[in-house]
Amino acid sequence: MPETVAADFETLYRGASPVPGMEFDTVPWDIGEPQPAVVEFEGRGQVSGDVLDAGCGAGENAIFLAARGHRVTGVDIAPTAIEWARQRSRDRGAEVEYAVADVTDLGGYDRRFDTIIDSAVFDCLDAEQRDRYAAALHRATRPGAKLFIVCFSDALPVEVPGVFTISAETLRTTLEGAGWTITALRADAFLVTATANEFFRSAGLHLDTDDRGRGRLPAWAVEAVRS
Repeated sequence: MPETVAADFETLYRGASPVPGMEFDTVPWDIGEPQPAVVEFEGRGQVSGDVLDAGCGAGENAIFLAARGHRVTGVDIAPTAIEWARQRSRDRGAEVEYAVADVTDLGGYDRRFDTIIDSAVFDCLDAEQRDRYAAALHRATRPGAKLFIVCFSDALPVEVPGVFTISAETLRTTLEGAGWTITALRADAFLVTATANEFFRSAGLHLDTDDRGRGRLPAWAVEAVRS
């Protein structure tokens, strides 16, 4: 299999192809609402305190959490994504603090958060970046903080340009090596737009879909606690 190429997500938000082979006319994960796994995490009462949406993209998860009464900060490395998120928050009356930031660093956020949401960020990072990311999340949280991750799993049968498929062992090694204890790890799904679903169909991957034609990519849903 060819080596995965890291994507320039700012380029994608600006409407261009971030890597060869990734041609979308919409941002694939921008489904116009929160990811179902994030809704489930929140619905079980597991989200509390100061919340970080790491790699918040256009802000749908952050806006949902703010509407549920949580204090939310959203960060993303793509300035255009943050512009979109701020505008959507203004349009919907959601109070969310946003910043352009590198999630593998998070300088200035030491011991700030009680809950972290990662919706398809872990799988955008190579091995060295994942180690720095897990350590940065640990620094940015208080003892006992909770981490929720949804990422592409190694059950995905085709290569997706710009992202990495993640094994359960990679999750355990990376997180536990940075001071996180995994309390739950289960197979789940990550929802992508109908347009993205057509892209995957053309690549030979026929995904389960919802009633709006959006595809469900195989994913892990991970819950962890900071030591």
